[in-house]
Order: sequence, then C-alpha cells, then structure tokens
Amino acid sequence: MTGTNGGLDADWKGLWAIKLRNAGRSLVDLVLPPASLDGEAGSSGMGLSARAFSRITFLEDPVCDGCGLPFEYAAEAGQRCLICTQKPHVFVRARAACLYDEHSRGPILALKHGDEQAHAALFARWISRSADPLIRDCDVVVPVPLHPLRLLRRRFNQSAEIARPLARLRGLTYLPDTLKRRRATATQGGRSLRGRHLNVKGAFSISPRHAHRVRGKRVLLVDDVLTTGATADACARALLDAGATAVDLAVIAGVHGAREVPK
Repeated sequence: MTGTNGGLDADWKGLWAIKLRNAGRSLVDLVLPPASLDGEAGSSGMGLSARAFSRITFLEDPVCDGCGLPFEYAAEAGQRCLICTQKPHVFVRARAACLYDEHSRGPILALKHGDEQAHAALFARWISRSADPLIRDCDVVVPVPLHPLRLLRRRFNQSAEIARPLARLRGLTYLPDTLKRRRATATQGGRSLRGRHLNVKGAFSISPRHAHRVRGKRVLLVDDVLTTGATADACARALLDAGATAVDLAVIAGVHGAREVPK
C-alpha cells in the first residue's frame, strides 16, 4: 500500500535493520533477558513493550459488522457503515484487532518482511479476542494464500503463520492448503478500488479434490491487513464457489477510509 494506506507494500525502510537485529538477538539472549518484540528490554519476549502496546489503537465493539472498522458516530452492535450497507463485501463479516497506522505498522511489517515470526502468536491472540463472535460461529480456518513464487522468496506465508496458532488456540480445524493462489498478481499498492478487484479477479481457486473440506462449512478467512477488501473478496468468492456456506474475515489491522463511498 502507498499514500493513505501507510506504505504497507512499499515501506522497506528499516527492514534490513530488523534482519540484522534478528541475527544478533540469539547471541544477546545468551547473556541478557530477552527483549520485547519491538526491541525494548523488560518483556518476556512474547509481546510488545508497555510503551509500544499503549500506542496501538485496539478496536472494540461496536464496530461495523461488515468491515470491522469503528464508526464515526454512536452505533449498536451488528450495525453496518454506509459503505458496507450500499456496497457489501463478498465475505459476510469482518473483524480487525487494531487500526493500521504508524504505531501498528512496525510490528506487522516485521512479521511480513522482517522474518519476525514470533509476532504471529501475539497477533493470533489479538485476533482471538477481537474476532471472537466470528470464531464461535465458524467451522474451519483458512489463511489467504501466497503464490508459490512469492512463497519461495519470502519463505513463509504471514497469514498462515497467524491462522495456525489461532486455530490451535481455539480448537478449530486449520486448512492451510485448501485455498490456492493460482495466478501471481502484481502488488495492490497504488491501485484504485476497481483496479484492485481486477488485479485479483480469478486469482484464487480450490481444487475439486479439496472442495469437500469447505463444502457446507462456515469459513473464517485470516489475513494480515484489510485495506479495500479486494483480495479477501476474491478468496471468499472461490470458497463460496467450492460450496462454503459463508465466509467471515479476521485480520490484524484495518485501514480506515480505504474504501470509496458509493456514488
């Protein structure tokens, strides 16, 4: 993402520093207590420091039931914002643990591009709390997949790294290989809402031999960040075409104002 989306796909500044810090962390931990995930001392190593944690805008109900983002006015649980009412997603409901901003961006990028996979368990706990109503209704957990070429370069799928401990934490069936990205799509950053949807149209599929895993099931789709929802909608369409009864979405963070107001 670029511009108002905070540079999720383009903000590479500091990522090499993260990688170097990771390389030295194991050596430092031999003589000093582990630092927090954001690099400050005095944590167990499985969470953020108190200062970093306090700066993150965690989302609490009531939020929009369709996109999981907070209302700008008083609302009741289950209500939907104007955009989700007039232009609903393919997925039914969504929840985000926090807002995507300058305070949450660092930890998320550290997982996605910096090989800090210890963040995944932390994010799974955040999502377990924020998406609890969706989790209680779902049958299976499915991560948004990467194309094999991108997976080869990155070495892991950040959505899968979050979905796996989330499913284990809540005792749910985890389906990591059911949904496939069959086409290598270009980055979504800098594209219009229509351009994003066209970019991922038909990019996801479920093979006939795996369709039975989701047929008749309510699916919880897991991703890192919800921007316009184009990728999640494409995934949800593939799951519904394979026989899923409904698809809900759970993410670490949501981008406020990323969708266009219907005209």
